[in-house]
Formats: sequence, C-alpha cells, structure tokens
Amino acid sequence: MTDPAATARATAEKVVRGAEAPVRKLQPIKRILPFVLRYPVRLSLTILFLLVSAISSLSIPAALGGVIDDGFLERNLDQVAAYGWLIVGIAVIMAVASGARFYFISVIGERVLADLRQAVFVHLLSLDVGFFDRHRVGELTSRLNGDVAVIRSAVGSSASLALRSLVTIIGALIMMLLTSPTLTLAAAVAGPAIVLPVITYSRRLRRMSRRTQDALADLSAMATEMLSANRTVKSFTQEDEQARIYADRTETSFTAEVTRLFARSALVALVIFLATTAIVLMVWWGARSVFDGSVTAGQLAQFLIYALMASGALTNFSEVMGTLQTVAGATERLIEILETQPDIKIAENPKALPEPPLGKVAFESVNFAYGAGAEERVLRDMSFSIAPGETVALVGASGSGKSTILALLQRFYDVQSGAVKVDEIDVRELDPQALRRRFAYVEQEPTIFAGTIAENIRFGRPDASDEQVRGAAKAALVDEFVSELRAGYDTVVGERGVMLSGGQKQRLAIARAILKDAPILLLDEATSALDAQSEQLVQIALDNLREGRTTLVIAHRLATIRDADRILVLDHGEIVDHGTHDELVTKGGRYAELARLQFRLDDIAS
Repeated sequence: MTDPAATARATAEKVVRGAEAPVRKLQPIKRILPFVLRYPVRLSLTILFLLVSAISSLSIPAALGGVIDDGFLERNLDQVAAYGWLIVGIAVIMAVASGARFYFISVIGERVLADLRQAVFVHLLSLDVGFFDRHRVGELTSRLNGDVAVIRSAVGSSASLALRSLVTIIGALIMMLLTSPTLTLAAAVAGPAIVLPVITYSRRLRRMSRRTQDALADLSAMATEMLSANRTVKSFTQEDEQARIYADRTETSFTAEVTRLFARSALVALVIFLATTAIVLMVWWGARSVFDGSVTAGQLAQFLIYALMASGALTNFSEVMGTLQTVAGATERLIEILETQPDIKIAENPKALPEPPLGKVAFESVNFAYGAGAEERVLRDMSFSIAPGETVALVGASGSGKSTILALLQRFYDVQSGAVKVDEIDVRELDPQALRRRFAYVEQEPTIFAGTIAENIRFGRPDASDEQVRGAAKAALVDEFVSELRAGYDTVVGERGVMLSGGQKQRLAIARAILKDAPILLLDEATSALDAQSEQLVQIALDNLREGRTTLVIAHRLATIRDADRILVLDHGEIVDHGTHDELVTKGGRYAELARLQFRLDDIAS
C-alpha cells in the first residue's frame, strides 16, 4: 500500500506549486490552438494513446480487488496467478501507450514551438521602423526566445499531463462510485475540507511570490544592462560600485525569497496534516464498512487506490493549471506582437516602378513629425526635387531633418501631409520592398553583422558571385585590409563588427552599397570615420559610382560635398538656402559662415 505520509507530502508540494502561480486569464492560450491543429494526425494519435494509457491504468485497481477477494481471501493461488498475468498484460499495453503518447505530444510541442517562433520573427520583420522606436530590442528578443520556450510546456508535457489527469479524475470517480457509493460520499466530503483551507492561505503566498518575481526581474535587468555596457563600466571604473549595488539587490531578492519559502513551508505542513487526517478517516470509514459487510476487503482496497489516483491526478491538474497561468502571460506577450499591425499600410494594388529606373526624387509640401500626436514637426512644408543623375547634399545642424528625409524616401515612416515621390510615383502607392530596392543606403553608424566579411558585403545582394564581392570591396578599399587577414574574406568580424575599426566598418558598408548597384544612392556621412587618405580614395570610388545615378548625401564635413550639383541648407525642418558650394559661399549666410569655420580649422590642423 502507498505510504499515507509520503502521499500527503507529494500532494502538498504539488498543490503549493499550483497555488503560487499568479492569477491570470487562460484565454490567450487558445491562440496556440491553430498552431497545434496544423498536425491533426499526430494530435489524433496522441489522444488515442492517452485514452488507452488512462483506461489501462484504471483497470489495474479493479484487477487488484479481484486478487484480494478471489485470490487471497479464498486462498486460491490459481486466481492470483490469473489476475497477475492479466495485470502484466495491462501493464504492457499501458507502457506502450504511455511511451507513444509522450513521443507524439513532445514532437507536437517542438513543432509548435518552431512554428510559433518563426511566425513571431517573420511578423517582427514585417513591422515598420516606428514599432522598433517604441520597443526595446532586448525585450522583443526576450519574447521571441524566452516566452516561446515557456510555451513549450503548454503544448508538451503540461498539456499531456492535464489531459491525462482529467481523464484519470473522471475515470477514477466513476470507478469509485461503481465500487461503493457510500465511500464515494465520504470522499466527496473530505476533498473540500483539504482544498478550501489551502486556497485561503495561498492568496497570501501568491502576493509573496509576485514580490519575489519583481525583485528577481529587477536583478536580471540590472545585470543585462551592466554587462551590455561593460566597456563604459570599465572606462568609468565603476566595477566596485556596480558590484555593491548588485549585491544590495541580490540581498533584497534573497530576503523576499526566504519570506516566501517560510510561508510555503507552513502551507506544506498544513496540507500534509489535512491530507494525512483525511486518509486516516477514510481508512477508518472503509474498515467500518467492511466490518458491517457493506463492502468487501477487495472493494475497500480497490476504492482506496482509486481515491489515491484521483487525489494525485487532482493535484497534478492543479499544478498544471498553475503552470498554464504563467504560460498564459508569455502567450499574451507573443500574441500582442502577432496582433500588432504595421503603421505603414501597403496599397492593395501597388503601382509598378518604371523600368529602366529613372532615378527621380521629389518632396512636395511634406510635413512630418515622429509620433501621431507629436506637435513638434521635424519637416515643415518641405519641397524639393532631384533630377536623374544629380548629386544633392543636405547640410544643417543636428536635428534639422536630414536623416528624416532619407527615412521618408525609403518609407520607414509616412508623412502627415504632402507627398514623397520616387520616379514620379507617390511612395505610398508602391510596394515598400520594390521601393527600397531602388536605394543603396550607407548609414552614419553602419550596421555590421556577426558573420564574415564576405557575408556582410553580400547582405544586400545574396546571389552575388565572389568576383563581384571582391570588385565592390576593391572599389570601397575593403580589399586593402582584407588582404592582410589570414582568413581573408572569410574572416568573422564579431558581433556588431567588434573586430573591425570604425573606418573599416564604414568601408565595409560602402562596399555593400556598391554591390547592390541601386539607381539611387543615400549616403549618410558615408566617409565620416575614414582617415584623410582613405577618405580621398573612397571619395574617388564614390564619384565613379555616382555617374549616371541620383545621389543624396548628408554631410557635416563640407569638403566632401564641394563638387555636389546642389546643396540644400536645412534649419529646423525647412530649406533656408540652396545652391552650389561656390554660390552659397559667395552669397554669405549660414553655409558660408560654416564653410569659413571648417576650412579655417582644416588649415590649422594641416
């Protein structure tokens, strides 16, 4: 027979773990069902083997009752042997069904996990730039990895355990009722006597659990922030101070956890006492029924086993429901992403861009502000046009709207009024991907991926040959430093290009833009990180690249745009002046003042 104290301890642990979960609605979990229902064959086999396993386990206590009444009490060894072989046969069926159930539900769980992660990642890629302006990348990565991993338990072991427990509870109650209605009534009275005190006490425990999780989250957030900024920490010699702060928060987390553990221990003790008392009372009531002749000894043993099975299944189900409450929170965070609609709406019937490309760009009375409710406009009634093959430079103080113009051209955002046109078509009437294929973009702070040099250059044109990659690299002076590396173009550059210097990163980004060979070039301080010699050589490469192409250049160093066809001077989102370099210097004004200052400093530096 099962040790009552051991059973009570196991029951207590499971009930407590289930009670600790925060109360949340389980509705978000329903959103996982479409991912599960994609695999009807595996799901059907899982349910089939689950039912076979549960029914088999419910058959064993009935056979044991027969062993006691027809075998032990009648001293009939043949009956004992017959029932024994029957139990062995049932155990074989149960073992095979349980193994098959575990395999199929586990495979479904892993498949759903992969599908859900892929769906979230693809949807994140489809969202506009504004979404990422409002959300931290670290948080989104946590949802993509951590939250999806948490959901594995909902569609894997937890779902399987919940279904098996539910079938076992129903089956055990039916068998208990068929075995002895009188004893079933006694069990029905004892159940609430255990559950109600636990529910009452566990409310306090849930509050403590939330405080523990808050303290742990604060600790984790600080660790992530400091480790990500380790160079800044070291530069300002803040290791000891940050270690002290971390130690204080660790102690806070430890204190909260100890308080919760004390309360949990008290709840375990309460459940053990109540469960043990209930088992003793049920045994006493059953013995009395045997002495009265209303049930046999075999029926009593059979009933007690069913009662223990129902009790164990009930606590398992309680634990699973607690787990699912936590899973519901993770699911809700993912569903929020999947239900987020991009602010950039794609036209139902996008227009086709002309072929061959024209290379025309135009802003027509554009007004723009970041955020729907923002009052401060970044661009104010902005109008200008760029002819095919023309090079236009944007000059102005930080915040004057230069980078915003490049972002609007690529339709990372939509204007509040006016129109942005590429090749004489409003960008809102185009497919965003078709539009962006018309641009080659070099950022002021280039994005370098953690792959090889060749992979970074080939990023905008994955089908490019090795010869084309090397040609772009030579034009951007990347080949100059790659030739000195042992692995050459297969050199891994590290996360964010940590193995490269600033100038090398910039040249790599320029090579990427050269390889894309787009008709319109967008250069956001493309030579800012280069030394004087490299800048001169890259400028020659860019000049050759600009031939026959429209180029829009953002420049703080005016020496790099002296040969631009036209210069637009921006101030607070407005064009305050325009002309060639010589015209603007002759005219005087803000550009002339800035030119005199820069060139005088350059002369001093030289």
